Amino acid sequence: MTGEEVLSEFPGHLAQAAGEAADALLVIVGGDGTVNEVVNGVAGTDAEVAVLPSGTGQDFGRTHGIPSRLDDAVRVALGGETRTIDLGQVDCVGATGRFFANVGSAGMSGAVARRANGMSKALGGRTTFFYALTREFLAWQNTEVVVQLDGGDQREGPMHDVIVANGRFHGGGMKLAPDAGQDDGLFDVVTIGDVTKLDFLTTSPKLYSGRYLSHPKVELLRSSIVVIGAAEPLPLEVDGEPIGTTPARLEVVPAALRLRVPPA
Repeated sequence: MTGEEVLSEFPGHLAQAAGEAADALLVIVGGDGTVNEVVNGVAGTDAEVAVLPSGTGQDFGRTHGIPSRLDDAVRVALGGETRTIDLGQVDCVGATGRFFANVGSAGMSGAVARRANGMSKALGGRTTFFYALTREFLAWQNTEVVVQLDGGDQREGPMHDVIVANGRFHGGGMKLAPDAGQDDGLFDVVTIGDVTKLDFLTTSPKLYSGRYLSHPKVELLRSSIVVIGAAEPLPLEVDGEPIGTTPARLEVVPAALRLRVPPA
């Protein structure tokens, strides 16, 4: 198999290049941010996407069982099964019509993404994200948030974070939505309420197993549309990339991406 190599030269370059090759197999070498760029070039097309994980978080690859070892990931790229999955799309202050493949979130997680992206990644994704999480939590102030879901359902009150998950993992291996389906037409929506510093100390280790969902200030909901508003603009990130602030509207785009995954 032969192909053409494209190296990213500026923000948006990979989305542009992917859009120009939207009937091909696109092999992405990188992390969740690189996947996000390519997805924004091929969403809704006949292109197939394969991923060779090499970035900081690699949460998209974890969700889909894509091996982290290069040789194994190459075998999936060449001979894996093609699965059609949902994407998310977001409109917020700073971005319009932005697609995401894994997770979008508003609140402290947006600030964590901003800090993590400004740090050295020499210690690896898990350490980088957990350090950024700890630093941001010490200074973070919860604010009044309104979350609107399908059918008029609504949650309102002081919140720490709103996680809108298409994938299961985020933040370098945190299992934030253990049962999220990527082809069910729904987000798993996790609201984290007015948690305290003590809540963080006792619950943060459970982020990596998904057991944090049992905390009384955490609620798991499901919806195809999520509208987030807040008393003060909250930072918003998608696939680990800071993109803007609330107010924001996130919607599932069903069957929008063709992805090569390991054979069942």
